[in-house]
Amino acid sequence: MFTGIIESLGTVRHITPEGNNVHFDIESGLVPELKIDQSLSHNGVCLTVVDLDKNTYRVTAIDETLQKTNLGDLEVGHLVNLERCMPANGRFDGHIVQGHVDQTGILQEIRSEEGSWIASFAYDSSIGNLTVEKGSICINGISLTCFHSREGSFRVAIIPYTYEHTTFHRLRPGDRVNLEFDIIGKYMQRILKGY
Repeated sequence: MFTGIIESLGTVRHITPEGNNVHFDIESGLVPELKIDQSLSHNGVCLTVVDLDKNTYRVTAIDETLQKTNLGDLEVGHLVNLERCMPANGRFDGHIVQGHVDQTGILQEIRSEEGSWIASFAYDSSIGNLTVEKGSICINGISLTCFHSREGSFRVAIIPYTYEHTTFHRLRPGDRVNLEFDIIGKYMQRILKGY
């Protein structure tokens, strides 16, 4: 389980296809603290560390992950948001994030608002996911609060620290992002629909 509080940015150093899978070698300051078999969130996608080197580690994404997330869009040199699993005695600073991306969305607009930023996103609501006003959303692994919540769209406000210390400062309109909708909202929706 994760919290959506990004610890570090990693840099994609190598991308190696193997059958339907893709291996990503990521350079990160977290490497000295990692171990093989450890779960790590990459832009909100939970992946397992399968190899370690001095400054880099390797994770593998299967075809389904590549199809359902934006990891297939990554290129060498791209940055990724990183978060290790929350320790059992850790502080719960964000919200419950599983690292299981529900679908991707598109950044429609990002604008400066006197020291912060407002970002607008669109997503395919026919899949059945939804946001609620002042509810939680995980965007590329970042825990944020929705507002102007509508069917198929929502906005978030980004403070300068989040903007600078995550991949938000690299996002441009038209970019695809990973969305994990709030787990409590997903359970409530299932209860109300009777399945």
